[in-house]
Amino acid sequence: MRIGGFEVKEPFPALKEPHAIAVLRPWVDAGSVGTLVLQNLERLYGSTVLARLIRPGSFYDFTRYRPTTRFKKGTRELVIPNTVVSYAIRDNENDLVFIHLLEPHNMGEAYTSLVWQFLKTLGIKRYCLIGSFYDAVPHTRPIIVSGGTSNKRLQAKLRKLAINQNRYEGPTTICNLISQEAEKAGVETLTLLAHLPQYAELEEDYLGILAIKKALFSLYDISIDEEDVLNAESQLKTIEIAVQKDRKLKAMVNELERQYDSRFTFDRNPEESTLSPEVDKFLKEMENRFKEP
Repeated sequence: MRIGGFEVKEPFPALKEPHAIAVLRPWVDAGSVGTLVLQNLERLYGSTVLARLIRPGSFYDFTRYRPTTRFKKGTRELVIPNTVVSYAIRDNENDLVFIHLLEPHNMGEAYTSLVWQFLKTLGIKRYCLIGSFYDAVPHTRPIIVSGGTSNKRLQAKLRKLAINQNRYEGPTTICNLISQEAEKAGVETLTLLAHLPQYAELEEDYLGILAIKKALFSLYDISIDEEDVLNAESQLKTIEIAVQKDRKLKAMVNELERQYDSRFTFDRNPEESTLSPEVDKFLKEMENRFKEP
């Protein structure tokens, strides 16, 4: 069955006031935080794949998102990067729709329109984007989660959770059109983004994962696994060992701690502060250099 630009598995589910939770690679998926949290939720609720784009090549450059091959039951299979939608039925609660978005290289407006029209067909009541990005923050302080929502009741709840309003201005993703269309249609929107230390670029950032899960716990009663906590603690120790071995990095972390404390510990509605030129220069030099010992 086809709905718009999506190939949909039948039977088409009757969803109960569903909430959509989306991740966007690679734009706001530093440390694979959004992807790993979403995959965890899909396993937790036993989700079922619902739909994929019929022609992903209309939107993606496959020299940048590479197809991969794998063997399945002795047969070679080609896996093409795609936007994938799954769903989960929950008892006495809003059902959930999970969306793995890929930043389009071509026809961005058409892509976002297809995604939004499909979500509208599902009758979603909330569109939530989760993810992460690198920022000038230290690993020695709690991970900052910023975001926003179109719902005033949720705004108050986010403030109580110390989730700062995202005041970013600058280049962004065309996929923000999905949120804009949702708001125009009266659908609730929510964004939760973890700020990760720029000098500690990891393939899987467990501190960020734990921070996003804690935010979701308060909204969806999602449990925090002990493994999540242990992974985050282990990661913290690994980073600290590396920092202690590097005099310049240690000095930079001290400066970031000072900046963090002035911005967030005493002022929950901070204005953007500026790092010293030396620290700003060193942060740029550290990109792609940090490695685990």
